[in-house]
Amino acid sequence: MERQFAIFQNGTNEIIPEDEFKNKIAKSITNNIPMKIKLGLDPSAPDIHLGHTVVLNKLKQFQENGHVIQLIIGDYTGKIGDPTGKSAARKQLTDEEVKRNAKTYFEQFSKVLDMDKVELHYNSEWLARLDFAGVIQMAAKTTVARLLERNDFAERYATNKPISLHEFFYPLMQGYDSVALECDVELGGNDQHFNLLMGRHLQEQYGKEKQVVLTVPLIEGLDGVEKMSKSKNNYIGIDEDPNQMYGKAMSIPDHLMTKYFHLVTDLALEEKMKIAHDVEAGLLHPRDAKMLLARTIVRMYHGEAAAVQAEENFKNVFQKGALPAHIPAMRWDGDKTINIIDLLVQLKLQPSKSEARKMIQNGGIRINGEKVNDIHDAVHVTDGLIIQVGKRKFVKLQAGEV
Repeated sequence: MERQFAIFQNGTNEIIPEDEFKNKIAKSITNNIPMKIKLGLDPSAPDIHLGHTVVLNKLKQFQENGHVIQLIIGDYTGKIGDPTGKSAARKQLTDEEVKRNAKTYFEQFSKVLDMDKVELHYNSEWLARLDFAGVIQMAAKTTVARLLERNDFAERYATNKPISLHEFFYPLMQGYDSVALECDVELGGNDQHFNLLMGRHLQEQYGKEKQVVLTVPLIEGLDGVEKMSKSKNNYIGIDEDPNQMYGKAMSIPDHLMTKYFHLVTDLALEEKMKIAHDVEAGLLHPRDAKMLLARTIVRMYHGEAAAVQAEENFKNVFQKGALPAHIPAMRWDGDKTINIIDLLVQLKLQPSKSEARKMIQNGGIRINGEKVNDIHDAVHVTDGLIIQVGKRKFVKLQAGEV
């Protein structure tokens, strides 16, 4: 029991309550009955990044120790959209969007979990069957005062921002998932604290054995400040090209390296601790530690050969100034001569003219290896023209007939 507890406890924020968790592990071992471990997913943003893998790696530990993973796709709750941490109501998803996003989840999860041993559920299986009396019965299990204990709801209420009634139902519906599946443990990020405890509360209200709540840390993105998020463009996607993945990993802030090693890599705990110690003691250069981190991340999702190649590509491009071995092509059917800012925006290499102007002024744009210094420069577009944006992005133009 102590061995499993130590494995599951490592890298977590909270275990609520710890003594019940130990009892559940002991009971599972004694009776040779696996625990049921739940992770709920609101499929509103299905592209998995390293931030998501923190909880997935924890699920993998449970799976490797013989427990049952219950993945719940919130097709029903997804129609509401999780309001956690939001200052305004979220757009509701259609059935088609939810199903399409769920399929993307499954394909990417298989890079971390053995999906053949995972229970897959859609919460419409039980929520769609609730009649109006059942919904009222569920709503009666808690109070508005308790729901307003959630920080985001409290802030919106205090600032007179609207809270739709259906948003109050999100934590109730997520909690009811635990009632329906009789989960033993539910995992989630520490921003899901309230919703996870609602599952425990509703299980008790419905006469079920209460689940243990296990929260994992949120990991900061490449900016070193905000949590990793696709919307913040500070993420590393697990489906990204190996070279792009390696390059992004090399931009992880030094002060976050140890956290990344601990939360998103599969290295042994002893090795992670030794790396942190050696960097702190000056025995390992931070650059070399970061290259190991980048190589490990690429190896986990693309294999050893791709990791070695990505590292070699990084050395050639960023340390020796060579061009990448593979540069993606982009079709250009526009004017043969065009202002550099217009070209960047029309190719969608920059989101706006102001951002393009700023990138040029900061020395971040090169044409065929030459830095662009003047925002008024006109570019003569030829077939094979190479544009470099920032340190990592390269494109080769395929010029068509005008």
